[in-house]
Amino acid sequence: MEYKSITKGLFLARPNRFIADVQIGGKVRQVHVKNTGRCRELLVHGAEVFLEKSDRPGRKTGYDLVAVKKGGRLINMDSTAPNQAVGEWLADGRLFPCVAEIRPETTYGSSRFDFYIRTAGGGDRQGDKTGRESKAEKQILMEVKGVTLEQGGAALFPDAPSERAVKHVRELIQAKKEGYETYVLFVIQMTGVSYFMPNGETHPAFCQALWEAADSGVHILAYDCKVWESGMRLRSPVEIRRGPFSAGRP
Repeated sequence: MEYKSITKGLFLARPNRFIADVQIGGKVRQVHVKNTGRCRELLVHGAEVFLEKSDRPGRKTGYDLVAVKKGGRLINMDSTAPNQAVGEWLADGRLFPCVAEIRPETTYGSSRFDFYIRTAGGGDRQGDKTGRESKAEKQILMEVKGVTLEQGGAALFPDAPSERAVKHVRELIQAKKEGYETYVLFVIQMTGVSYFMPNGETHPAFCQALWEAADSGVHILAYDCKVWESGMRLRSPVEIRRGPFSAGRP
C-alpha cells in the first residue's frame, strides 16, 4: 500500500488521541493521528514524523500522521495500513495460492472480522503436517492486528488493554469449532525486530485467550513489513514466542 503525497514534520505534542501538534515548514499545525493507541514511545517531542496530505477539502486537519522515526527505525503507525497491506498480500496469493474470494469486514457471531477468504482448492502454502498442500475448498476467517510497540527487539501487542481483541480471539475459537479455518495475523509495522510476543504484562487476558486459540487450532502468524516514507508492504514471517506471561505455559 502506498500514500499519494507525503510531507515531513516534527512532532510537538498530542492534545488528545485524535490530534497532534506538528511543526511543518516552520509552522505549527494540528494534524489527524491515524492511530488511537497510546504510542507513547513513538510520539515523543521532536520525533520526525511523516504525514499524508488530506484530499478532503475543508477538513479541519489538513494532514494525517502515518509514520514516525524511532531512533534509526521507520515505523508506520497508520491503523488502516495493516488491512490494506494484507488485502494486497492475499490478492497476490502469498498465503493461499488459489483464492476465489476475499471479502473484507465480514460479520461472524457478534464480531466483525477483517477478512473472509474462500479458496477454490489448492489449500495454503503452509500445507499439512506432511508438507502436502490441501486440495479442499476452504472458508477462512482472519483477524488482523497492527503492531507498533517495540521493546528491546521484541514486537508486542497490545500496547494497552483491549477487550475487543480478546472477544475477537474467542469468537475465532468458536468459528474453528464450526468448520472455518481461522487466523490471527499480527502485522508488525516495521522491520528489524527479533521476535513477536503477546503483551501479557499489559493485558494477561489477551495473552491467555491467544494461547487458548492456538491450542484449539487457530493459526497465529506474525509478519514484519518493509516500511518506507510513503508506504508499507508485508515482508517476512517473524518468530512468535509465548513469553513469561502465558498463563503458566513455557
